[in-house]
Amino acid sequence: MVIEGRLAGLLDVDDPEERFTMLYDQYYRSVLGYVLLRVEQGVAEDVCSETFLVAWRRLDELPEQVLPWLLGVARNKLAKQREVRYRRKDLVERIAVLTSEQEHVAWDVAEHVVDREQAISALRALPEKDVEAMILATWYGLTPDQAATVMGCSARAFNVRLHRARKRLSGRLRQEAGAARRPVRPARSRFAEES
Repeated sequence: MVIEGRLAGLLDVDDPEERFTMLYDQYYRSVLGYVLLRVEQGVAEDVCSETFLVAWRRLDELPEQVLPWLLGVARNKLAKQREVRYRRKDLVERIAVLTSEQEHVAWDVAEHVVDREQAISALRALPEKDVEAMILATWYGLTPDQAATVMGCSARAFNVRLHRARKRLSGRLRQEAGAARRPVRPARSRFAEES
């Protein structure tokens, strides 16, 4: 999913309501999608409303890169709404929901279930900041500078965080795959021992 970093023509519009409408139409779904990865629908809609209220109030002060700024505002709103533990649990559940059955029709169902469960288990084991760094880089396609803005750190710190997150995820996936491949020995039957 590639997201345009700038809203073309936003600065050329004099009417604030029209400018805000353009901003809202362009970025609402992206902001809502970002928030839905962390909380349920109702809370996500509230956070989006609060985010765009901030955008309306600061319409004349918006940075050139609007999306990272909006995601940063949404992130701060989320931090005020939820406890870290609950947000992390819900985030993993939202990621699991994102995979549709239609995308995997040709896959072996049993293999898909095992792979999905391993991925979910590996993600659950990671710190929330690791998961968020990977989502910003892969799902949203943000540059390190943009993702760093969202996470409130430097681009260098974001790159280090992303590298470590990928390394941890890779290790967890190997652990999960290894655990799934261990053969289960059938219990010895007492009838087999008697013969």
